[in-house]
Amino acid sequence: MGTKGAILIAGGAGYIGAHCSKAVADAGFTPICYDNLTLGHRSFVQWGPLVVGDIADSIKVASTIRQYDVQAVMHFAASSAVGESVADPQKYYLNNVAGTLGLLQGMREAGCTRLVFSSTGAVYGNAGREPIPESAAGPTVNPYGRSKYMIEQILSDYRAAYGFSAIALRYFNACGADASGAIGELRDPETHLIPRALMAILGHVPDFAIFGTDYETPDGTAVRDYIHVDDLAAAHIAAIGRLMEGHRGGAYNLGTGSGYSVREIVDAIRNETGEQVPLVYRERRPGDPPVLVADPRRAEQELGFKPRRSDLGHIIRSAWAWPQKAHPRIA
Repeated sequence: MGTKGAILIAGGAGYIGAHCSKAVADAGFTPICYDNLTLGHRSFVQWGPLVVGDIADSIKVASTIRQYDVQAVMHFAASSAVGESVADPQKYYLNNVAGTLGLLQGMREAGCTRLVFSSTGAVYGNAGREPIPESAAGPTVNPYGRSKYMIEQILSDYRAAYGFSAIALRYFNACGADASGAIGELRDPETHLIPRALMAILGHVPDFAIFGTDYETPDGTAVRDYIHVDDLAAAHIAAIGRLMEGHRGGAYNLGTGSGYSVREIVDAIRNETGEQVPLVYRERRPGDPPVLVADPRRAEQELGFKPRRSDLGHIIRSAWAWPQKAHPRIA
């Protein structure tokens, strides 16, 4: 057991959850990975025990928290594909909202009231071109974003009624991989921009599609704020520290404050790898806003967090190293 106690990592066998598990262990805690392995990977559980379970199973959640004397919970377990959420919203409300209610019930039963929640920039919908402040949340444009915003509102109610301390971290585009090559982005099918473009270069997928070239952006493609997964992990450690100090919680953007278009990302990948991405062009996907760029100042002021590894070159180099060290079809 880590000297500081145990942290339950719901969804800890996934991409972000595994990177945060490593950071939790490095910070002196023991990460308890709680994952149903629907999308997670056993091979990503390297820093603490694995409990195979679903967050909707409040009884198992409570027993796991008691068994390991869990001090706080990090919650990454969710469905997260925008396009799929538009096609199948029921899946997102069941997995994300109802599942989180099961997790919270288990936490209450076990007397654990500290939570760091994996939220998203999708809570902002079409918020505009400028860096987006936390106060702009609410007018979501897809069920994925709505499910996450609903959970944030639930957490606000739990803070008021049950004494929960909950911090929602609104990620923008998480990317990159751990320098060791032990963990990285691994989904089937892969839908995220940078890993799919790299997989196309390596021949693991036939091509890379740019969805929409007629957005009201400088080059017509969607603009996003990209943050390295190691920086996300550092933000979670900062958030846990604040909760341990008695912070009641709130919502914070995790981004850099700068955006890159899809074309700019593709050009940067070519510059870093020396390889041309095999491109095809398709229509816009439903629910995709043209621009999402974070205003990151509140996280810096209140959590003491500032991205340090999120320059685009480092992101792409680390992402490029991962599939070459570990074939992107491992279990």
